[in-house]
Amino acid sequence: MIHDFKGKTAVLTGAGSGFGLECARVGARRGMNLVLVDVQQDALDAAAAEMQALGVQMLARRVDVSSAQQMEALGAEVLERFGAPHLVFNNAGVGSGGLIWENSVKDWEWVMGVNVMGVVHGVRVFTPMMLEAAQKDSAWQGHIVNTASMAGLLTPPNMGVYNVSKHAVVALSETLYQDLGLVTDQISASVLCPFFVATGISQSHRNRPAELRQDKPTKSQIIQQAMTGKAVESGKVSAADVAGLVFDAVASGQFYIYSHPKAIKSVQTRLEDILQARNPTDPFADKPEIGRQLKEALRKA
Repeated sequence: MIHDFKGKTAVLTGAGSGFGLECARVGARRGMNLVLVDVQQDALDAAAAEMQALGVQMLARRVDVSSAQQMEALGAEVLERFGAPHLVFNNAGVGSGGLIWENSVKDWEWVMGVNVMGVVHGVRVFTPMMLEAAQKDSAWQGHIVNTASMAGLLTPPNMGVYNVSKHAVVALSETLYQDLGLVTDQISASVLCPFFVATGISQSHRNRPAELRQDKPTKSQIIQQAMTGKAVESGKVSAADVAGLVFDAVASGQFYIYSHPKAIKSVQTRLEDILQARNPTDPFADKPEIGRQLKEALRKA
């Protein structure tokens, strides 16, 4: 558990917007050195300028987290500049919706590459550095936070690729927590499972690879983007609120971080379905009008 953040180093992917940017702001206020990572250059530049104005010791790098080579190069640079990072926030992610059979191979590769392999590379690159630092200093403390989603604990329809990617992040994070516990008491992990929070993820198409932008979205994908965008933008919890929860969790050693604790009732229902081997419960049981509208929209000729 990290109680005093001053002078410690945080690596944050997806730092140009949303949770990454807000966590960078919290880190700056707490006197941390910051490594800002994003694939969108203009957003990264704006975040870097903001942190620089605050006098933060900083490294800002444009990195595609799905690239093993780019993440390994980042790791080497971080180690040389600041040493092993104390906090790694594997946060970069993209959203994608639509009926699960309508997603192209390229869609799958893009979403899984960023959402899953981006976290894999963050864990693979930085955990050994952190373990080495802990071995050399019994007072050294580190923490890894991976951003999943409530979609990593549920299976909402018309969001298949995203669900699969976020379930993988939850499984990876739970295993990371257990594996770290086998070898050290100085480093731990958390998984962030936000519900609908305005972060910019509903506009993920802005960073779609060039070869994917040529593909015309299907009806189900257009419908899902509209529904998700509306839900995200009307969310009552802000990205700044969630950033505060992240730092509280790191300080207290809390593993599961929820932006909307009441949403856990839906997770409980899903787990009851599994335990009782009953068919999956209608996800719109408490909001039948939304379910009806979605069915009607998808079944229109």
